[in-house]
Amino acid sequence: MPELPEVETVRQGLRELILNKTIDQVQVLWPKIVNGDTEQFKQTLQGLTFIEIDRRGKYLLFRLSEQMTMVSHLRMEGKYRLNQQDDPVTKHTHVIFNFTDGTALRYLDVRKFGRMTLIETGQEMTLPGLNKLGAEPTAQTFKIADFTKGLKRHKKAIKPTLLDQQVVAGLGNIYADEVLWLSGINPLQPANTLTDQQVKLLHDNIIAEMKQAIKAKGTTIRSYTDAYGATGGFQLSLHVYGREGEACERCGGTIEKTRLAQRGTHFCPHCQVLNVPAK
Repeated sequence: MPELPEVETVRQGLRELILNKTIDQVQVLWPKIVNGDTEQFKQTLQGLTFIEIDRRGKYLLFRLSEQMTMVSHLRMEGKYRLNQQDDPVTKHTHVIFNFTDGTALRYLDVRKFGRMTLIETGQEMTLPGLNKLGAEPTAQTFKIADFTKGLKRHKKAIKPTLLDQQVVAGLGNIYADEVLWLSGINPLQPANTLTDQQVKLLHDNIIAEMKQAIKAKGTTIRSYTDAYGATGGFQLSLHVYGREGEACERCGGTIEKTRLAQRGTHFCPHCQVLNVPAK
Protein backbone atom coordinates (compact mmCIF):
# COMPACT_ATOMS: atom_id res chain seq x y z
CA MET A 1 0.00 0.00 0.00
CA PRO A 2 1.37 3.45 -0.84
CA GLU A 3 2.32 5.26 2.37
CA LEU A 4 2.82 8.97 2.96
CA PRO A 5 6.09 9.36 0.98
CA GLU A 6 4.63 7.57 -2.03
CA VAL A 7 1.35 9.54 -1.94
CA GLU A 8 3.29 12.80 -1.56
CA THR A 9 5.42 11.87 -4.57
CA VAL A 10 2.28 11.16 -6.60
CA ARG A 11 0.84 14.51 -5.48
CA GLN A 12 3.91 16.41 -6.61
CA GLY A 13 3.88 14.72 -10.01
CA LEU A 14 0.17 15.28 -10.57
CA ARG A 15 0.54 18.97 -9.75
CA GLU A 16 2.95 19.27 -12.67
CA LEU A 17 0.67 17.32 -14.98
CA ILE A 18 -2.93 18.43 -14.44
CA LEU A 19 -3.18 21.79 -12.67
CA ASN A 20 -5.34 24.30 -14.57
CA LYS A 21 -6.80 21.58 -16.78
CA THR A 22 -10.58 21.69 -17.18
CA ILE A 23 -12.72 18.55 -17.16
CA ASP A 24 -14.82 18.04 -20.27
CA GLN A 25 -16.28 14.65 -19.38
CA VAL A 26 -15.84 11.92 -16.76
CA GLN A 27 -16.18 8.20 -17.47
CA VAL A 28 -16.64 5.78 -14.58
CA LEU A 29 -15.98 2.23 -15.76
CA TRP A 30 -16.12 0.64 -12.30
CA PRO A 31 -18.77 2.45 -10.21
CA LYS A 32 -17.64 1.05 -6.85
CA ILE A 33 -14.52 3.25 -7.03
CA VAL A 34 -16.81 6.25 -6.45
CA ASN A 35 -18.43 6.78 -3.07
CA GLY A 36 -21.94 8.11 -3.53
CA ASP A 37 -24.02 8.59 -6.66
CA THR A 38 -21.92 7.96 -9.78
CA GLU A 39 -24.04 10.08 -12.13
CA GLN A 40 -23.92 13.02 -9.74
CA PHE A 41 -20.15 12.57 -9.46
CA LYS A 42 -19.76 12.79 -13.24
CA GLN A 43 -22.18 15.69 -13.70
CA THR A 44 -20.73 17.79 -10.88
CA LEU A 45 -17.16 17.42 -12.15
CA GLN A 46 -18.01 18.39 -15.73
CA GLY A 47 -16.64 21.87 -16.46
CA LEU A 48 -14.58 22.11 -13.26
CA THR A 49 -10.86 22.91 -13.23
CA PHE A 50 -8.12 21.37 -11.09
CA ILE A 51 -6.62 24.29 -9.17
CA GLU A 52 -4.48 22.53 -6.53
CA ILE A 53 -3.67 19.11 -5.11
CA ASP A 54 -3.13 18.71 -1.39
CA ARG A 55 -2.45 15.68 0.78
CA ARG A 56 -3.56 14.61 4.26
CA GLY A 57 -1.92 11.45 5.53
CA LYS A 58 -2.33 8.92 2.71
CA TYR A 59 -5.22 10.80 1.07
CA LEU A 60 -4.98 13.00 -2.02
CA LEU A 61 -7.19 16.09 -2.01
CA PHE A 62 -7.87 17.33 -5.52
CA ARG A 63 -9.00 20.95 -5.23
CA LEU A 64 -11.38 22.01 -7.97
CA SER A 65 -13.09 25.21 -9.00
CA GLU A 66 -16.55 25.95 -7.59
CA GLN A 67 -15.28 25.02 -4.10
CA MET A 68 -15.29 21.28 -4.68
CA THR A 69 -12.72 18.72 -3.52
CA MET A 70 -12.23 15.17 -4.72
CA VAL A 71 -10.76 12.97 -1.98
CA SER A 72 -8.82 10.03 -3.38
CA HIS A 73 -7.42 7.07 -1.45
CA LEU A 74 -5.15 4.85 -3.56
CA ARG A 75 -5.35 1.91 -1.14
CA MET A 76 -3.26 -1.05 -2.35
CA GLU A 77 -2.70 -0.56 -6.08
CA GLY A 78 -4.24 2.74 -7.20
CA LYS A 79 -2.37 4.78 -9.83
CA TYR A 80 -3.00 7.91 -11.91
CA ARG A 81 -1.70 8.31 -15.46
CA LEU A 82 -1.97 11.20 -17.92
CA ASN A 83 -2.73 10.07 -21.47
CA GLN A 84 -3.99 11.42 -24.74
CA GLN A 85 -7.71 10.77 -25.05
CA ASP A 86 -7.23 8.64 -28.16
CA ASP A 87 -4.67 6.38 -26.48
CA PRO A 88 -5.94 2.81 -26.03
CA VAL A 89 -7.62 2.30 -22.66
CA THR A 90 -5.53 -0.26 -20.83
CA LYS A 91 -6.69 -3.01 -18.53
CA HIS A 92 -7.55 -2.01 -14.96
CA THR A 93 -8.56 1.54 -15.98
CA HIS A 94 -11.64 2.43 -13.91
CA VAL A 95 -12.13 6.22 -13.99
CA ILE A 96 -11.21 8.63 -16.80
CA PHE A 97 -11.18 12.42 -16.54
CA ASN A 98 -11.20 13.78 -20.11
CA PHE A 99 -9.87 17.32 -20.35
CA THR A 100 -10.77 20.07 -22.79
CA ASP A 101 -7.20 20.06 -24.17
CA GLY A 102 -7.44 16.49 -25.46
CA THR A 103 -5.56 14.84 -22.61
CA ALA A 104 -7.07 12.50 -20.03
CA LEU A 105 -6.24 11.60 -16.45
CA ARG A 106 -6.86 7.88 -15.94
CA TYR A 107 -7.18 6.05 -12.65
CA LEU A 108 -5.96 2.43 -12.71
CA ASP A 109 -6.35 -0.08 -9.91
CA VAL A 110 -5.64 -3.81 -10.22
CA ARG A 111 -7.50 -4.69 -7.02
CA LYS A 112 -10.22 -2.04 -7.33
CA PHE A 113 -9.80 -1.09 -3.64
CA GLY A 114 -9.22 2.63 -4.21
CA ARG A 115 -11.99 5.12 -3.54
CA MET A 116 -12.97 8.65 -4.63
CA THR A 117 -15.35 10.97 -2.84
CA LEU A 118 -16.55 14.34 -4.13
CA ILE A 119 -17.38 16.84 -1.39
CA GLU A 120 -17.59 20.58 -0.84
CA THR A 121 -14.21 22.09 -0.01
CA GLY A 122 -13.95 22.59 3.74
CA GLN A 123 -16.08 19.54 4.52
CA GLU A 124 -13.49 16.88 3.62
CA MET A 125 -12.24 16.48 7.20
CA THR A 126 -15.68 15.20 8.22
CA LEU A 127 -15.20 12.06 6.11
CA PRO A 128 -14.48 8.75 7.85
CA GLY A 129 -10.76 8.08 7.74
CA LEU A 130 -9.88 11.76 7.52
CA ASN A 131 -11.72 12.92 10.62
CA LYS A 132 -9.49 11.06 13.08
CA LEU A 133 -6.07 11.50 11.50
CA GLY A 134 -3.18 12.47 13.74
CA ALA A 135 -0.62 15.14 12.95
CA GLU A 136 1.42 15.18 9.77
CA PRO A 137 4.95 13.91 10.53
CA THR A 138 6.74 17.21 10.07
CA ALA A 139 8.66 19.31 12.58
CA GLN A 140 6.06 22.06 12.23
CA THR A 141 2.97 19.98 13.00
CA PHE A 142 4.11 16.82 14.85
CA LYS A 143 4.56 17.95 18.45
CA ILE A 144 6.34 15.75 20.97
CA ALA A 145 3.87 16.61 23.76
CA ASP A 146 0.88 15.49 21.68
CA PHE A 147 2.71 12.35 20.55
CA THR A 148 3.56 11.45 24.13
CA LYS A 149 -0.02 11.99 25.24
CA GLY A 150 -1.34 9.88 22.35
CA LEU A 151 0.96 6.96 23.12
CA LYS A 152 0.05 7.00 26.81
CA ARG A 153 -3.57 6.29 25.86
CA HIS A 154 -2.70 3.00 24.16
CA LYS A 155 -1.91 -0.27 25.90
CA LYS A 156 -1.55 -2.12 22.61
CA ALA A 157 1.77 -2.73 20.90
CA ILE A 158 3.58 0.26 19.46
CA LYS A 159 3.52 -0.91 15.84
CA PRO A 160 -0.28 -1.20 15.45
CA THR A 161 -0.55 2.06 17.39
CA LEU A 162 1.54 3.77 14.71
CA LEU A 163 -0.48 2.09 11.96
CA ASP A 164 -3.88 3.26 13.19
CA GLN A 165 -3.11 6.83 11.98
CA GLN A 166 -4.48 8.56 15.08
CA VAL A 167 -1.24 9.49 16.87
CA VAL A 168 0.58 10.36 13.63
CA ALA A 169 -0.64 10.27 10.04
CA GLY A 170 0.86 8.52 7.05
CA LEU A 171 2.91 5.64 8.43
CA GLY A 172 2.21 2.21 7.00
CA ASN A 173 3.80 -1.18 7.36
CA ILE A 174 7.17 -0.46 5.76
CA TYR A 175 7.96 2.78 7.54
CA ALA A 176 6.64 1.59 10.90
CA ASP A 177 9.15 -1.27 10.80
CA GLU A 178 11.92 1.09 9.77
CA VAL A 179 11.38 3.83 12.37
CA LEU A 180 11.06 1.26 15.16
CA TRP A 181 14.37 -0.32 14.12
CA LEU A 182 16.02 3.09 13.93
CA SER A 183 14.75 3.79 17.46
CA GLY A 184 15.73 0.39 18.87
CA ILE A 185 12.12 -0.30 19.92
CA ASN A 186 10.53 -3.74 19.69
CA PRO A 187 7.31 -3.66 17.60
CA LEU A 188 5.52 -5.57 20.42
CA GLN A 189 6.42 -3.04 23.11
CA PRO A 190 3.20 -1.62 24.63
CA ALA A 191 2.87 1.97 23.44
CA ASN A 192 2.17 3.35 26.91
CA THR A 193 5.39 1.85 28.33
CA LEU A 194 7.84 3.77 26.14
CA THR A 195 10.20 5.99 28.10
CA ASP A 196 10.37 9.71 27.41
CA GLN A 197 13.73 9.14 25.75
CA GLN A 198 12.28 6.44 23.47
CA VAL A 199 9.31 8.62 22.54
CA LYS A 200 11.61 11.52 21.65
CA LEU A 201 13.87 9.27 19.56
CA LEU A 202 10.91 7.69 17.78
CA HIS A 203 9.34 11.09 17.15
CA ASP A 204 12.53 12.47 15.60
CA ASN A 205 13.14 9.33 13.52
CA ILE A 206 9.61 9.45 12.09
CA ILE A 207 10.13 13.02 10.90
CA ALA A 208 13.57 12.28 9.46
CA GLU A 209 12.53 9.03 7.78
CA MET A 210 9.49 10.56 6.07
CA LYS A 211 11.60 13.47 4.81
CA GLN A 212 14.28 11.17 3.40
CA ALA A 213 11.74 8.81 1.81
CA ILE A 214 9.96 11.71 0.09
CA LYS A 215 13.31 12.95 -1.22
CA ALA A 216 13.94 9.45 -2.66
CA LYS A 217 10.44 9.51 -4.24
CA GLY A 218 9.12 6.70 -2.07
CA THR A 219 9.67 2.97 -1.79
CA THR A 220 8.87 0.49 -4.55
CA ILE A 221 8.54 -3.06 -3.21
CA ARG A 222 6.17 -4.48 -5.78
CA SER A 223 4.07 -2.18 -7.92
CA TYR A 224 4.24 1.44 -6.72
CA THR A 225 5.09 4.03 -9.36
CA ASP A 226 4.69 7.80 -9.36
CA ALA A 227 2.49 9.91 -11.65
CA TYR A 228 5.07 9.56 -14.43
CA GLY A 229 5.27 5.77 -14.09
CA ALA A 230 8.69 5.85 -12.39
CA THR A 231 9.60 3.67 -9.42
CA GLY A 232 10.80 5.03 -6.09
CA GLY A 233 14.33 4.73 -4.75
CA PHE A 234 14.02 4.41 -0.99
CA GLN A 235 13.90 0.59 -1.09
CA LEU A 236 17.69 0.82 -1.40
CA SER A 237 17.83 2.41 2.06
CA LEU A 238 15.65 -0.02 4.02
CA HIS A 239 17.27 -1.50 7.14
CA VAL A 240 14.86 -4.26 8.17
CA TYR A 241 11.79 -4.42 5.94
CA GLY A 242 12.10 -7.40 3.57
CA ARG A 243 15.46 -8.40 5.08
CA GLU A 244 14.42 -11.36 7.22
CA GLY A 245 17.27 -13.83 7.69
CA GLU A 246 19.92 -11.20 7.00
CA ALA A 247 22.36 -9.77 9.52
CA CYS A 248 21.28 -6.62 11.31
CA GLU A 249 23.60 -3.85 10.12
CA ARG A 250 23.65 -2.33 13.61
CA CYS A 251 24.38 -5.33 15.86
CA GLY A 252 24.95 -8.33 13.59
CA GLY A 253 21.95 -10.23 14.93
CA THR A 254 19.55 -12.00 12.57
CA ILE A 255 16.54 -10.02 11.38
CA GLU A 256 13.28 -11.86 11.95
CA LYS A 257 9.82 -11.62 10.45
CA THR A 258 6.65 -12.23 12.41
CA ARG A 259 2.95 -11.37 12.13
CA LEU A 260 1.60 -8.48 14.17
CA ALA A 261 -1.83 -6.93 13.68
CA GLN A 262 -2.13 -9.11 10.54
CA ARG A 263 0.94 -7.46 9.03
CA GLY A 264 4.35 -8.89 8.24
CA THR A 265 6.67 -7.30 10.79
CA HIS A 266 10.47 -7.13 10.51
CA PHE A 267 12.77 -6.48 13.46
CA CYS A 268 16.02 -7.48 15.13
CA PRO A 269 15.30 -9.23 18.44
CA HIS A 270 18.90 -8.68 19.57
CA CYS A 271 18.89 -4.87 19.51
CA GLN A 272 15.11 -4.27 19.61
CA VAL A 273 14.58 -5.90 22.98
CA LEU A 274 11.05 -6.31 24.34
CA ASN A 275 10.92 -4.85 27.84
CA VAL A 276 7.94 -6.33 29.68
CA PRO A 277 6.91 -3.98 32.50
CA ALA A 278 6.79 -5.48 35.97
CA LYS A 279 3.30 -6.16 37.27
